[in-house]
Amino acid sequence: MQYNPGKDLLEAIEKADADLRHLSLQIHDHPELGYEEHFAHKTLTDYLTRQGFHVTRHACDIETAFIAEYVHHGSSDNAAPMRSIGFCSEFDALPGIGHGCGHNLIAITGVAAAMGVKAAMEKNKVRGRVRLLGTPAEETLGGKRPMLERGAFEGLDACMMVHPGQFDVLYRQPLGVGRLEIEFHGKASHASASPWEGINALDAVCMTYNAIGLLRQQTLPSNRIHSIVTNGGQAANIIPELASMVTMYRAGKNADLVKLHDQIVEIIESSADATGCTVKINKTMEYLPLNNNSFLTDRYGSYMRSLGVHYESREVDEVTPAGSTDMGNVTAALPGCHPVFNIASLDGVREPGLSTHSLLFSERARSELAHKTAIRAAKGLSLTGLDILLEPELAKNAREEYERWKKGGH
Repeated sequence: MQYNPGKDLLEAIEKADADLRHLSLQIHDHPELGYEEHFAHKTLTDYLTRQGFHVTRHACDIETAFIAEYVHHGSSDNAAPMRSIGFCSEFDALPGIGHGCGHNLIAITGVAAAMGVKAAMEKNKVRGRVRLLGTPAEETLGGKRPMLERGAFEGLDACMMVHPGQFDVLYRQPLGVGRLEIEFHGKASHASASPWEGINALDAVCMTYNAIGLLRQQTLPSNRIHSIVTNGGQAANIIPELASMVTMYRAGKNADLVKLHDQIVEIIESSADATGCTVKINKTMEYLPLNNNSFLTDRYGSYMRSLGVHYESREVDEVTPAGSTDMGNVTAALPGCHPVFNIASLDGVREPGLSTHSLLFSERARSELAHKTAIRAAKGLSLTGLDILLEPELAKNAREEYERWKKGGH
């Protein structure tokens, strides 16, 4: 038998193309919010079981998380250390617009990448482990964080995923993000007859909102802060006893994220003091900035270029505006990468008006063209993952770069 793991990998993905398209459409047409992805969980785990993976449903005590794994011990005389590669699939949707972030495509790129590596391992007796992690709730609370804490990523030499977008980007730099739910408590009183008897919780919200707006001038251009008022009182003739807001803050480095957090908390507490309110602060989200490992990213990029994709320079990529992802927490724990692929063109042409988190993006995420670009990205992802198993030097270089980054205090 001829040894050609890369060829076997690509053939396996191409053979599964119709199945993957069907999976994508099923998930797209049954959008589910974070931690409610019961249909997607069952659909994906049933399929992976049929493909010969060892599947753990409801992994890490999370109802809609899963882990699918395949291990091959290689030939009988192969005593080399076993390397392991991980991929992530996401499948949660957005309220109102369904799969406006294209997570139906992320779901199948992870499945395809894992299937490709598995086929190459089986047919060529490649020693190693491939693990697909089904990670729920990326858009809200972040399923990767508790899965990390509960050991789902342990033993992996690297973990990778791709994300759909309106352009092809290798080194996109998602920001770290924190989310604070803020609740001020005052004292109700008649707003005309005895306002002096009240303590106005809405005033505390207004002071916080305005002070955060003034803070922006003194923050880095790459930082982001955005807030909404979730409760401003119940009636105009009552001094609001309760008022609340939500603030999100983002930064490209963890130290800057911590600084923003501390500055915002100081504003909140000062606003409470100034108005005589008490305040409760609940931190409901913390995604770390993404660390793209250059050895993994460049290897993926070389495969994608061979498949016809063009990329801008790393310098351009890293200043392209980006959101945030709990994949940042993964890349803070082990080597990883998170490239973006254009769902609207195989030639890199950006469709005017197309952006993620929109109805138009949800429509495009269901298209045949988006499927083709997703499968192409899955091939690059899978080939890169296979190289981790085949090339000790690549795994070593990726790990050493990660350790240098970690020591740098990021």
